[in-house]
Amino acid sequence: MSHCDKVFQEKTSGASAARPCFKACIEYVREGDFVVVTCLDRLARSTFHLCQIGEQLQRKGVELQVLDQHIDTSAATGRLLFNMLGAIAQFETKIRAERQMEGIQKAKSRGVQFGRQRYLSEQAVQDLRQKRQAGILIKDLMAEFGLSKTSTYRYLAAPISEAQNILQSSH
Repeated sequence: MSHCDKVFQEKTSGASAARPCFKACIEYVREGDFVVVTCLDRLARSTFHLCQIGEQLQRKGVELQVLDQHIDTSAATGRLLFNMLGAIAQFETKIRAERQMEGIQKAKSRGVQFGRQRYLSEQAVQDLRQKRQAGILIKDLMAEFGLSKTSTYRYLAAPISEAQNILQSSH
């Protein structure tokens, strides 16, 4: 296959549920067409999803070509390779996620704190509240304390003990 008659280019990742260009492509293709993708991992993020796409295309009589891996599902060897690479890609993703979780657990055991650091001290929260009670505008408090509007209101509404953790728990 030397050219494509119609090109669909998605801006979101393959893991995203909302893929309007991909959906439009699947609706557009007809029996005898080829869907050409540059790389298998751009098509789907799991073997299950990849197999669903493969079955959907097969039901429509549409073949798949993957340029980087030289896969062409119009041949039995291409279909076998398609399924094997999908399984390997999912396996690699799972291993990467497990290693990441191990690293996070090790860091936590060493006392590493995750999330955003507490921004205002208890004294700063009291100052913020006193200034607001004195009539200082929210926008002025935001500028003075370096807070977003939402964070300013959260600090003003929360009990002082909770205000210490507002930013840490909100991110």
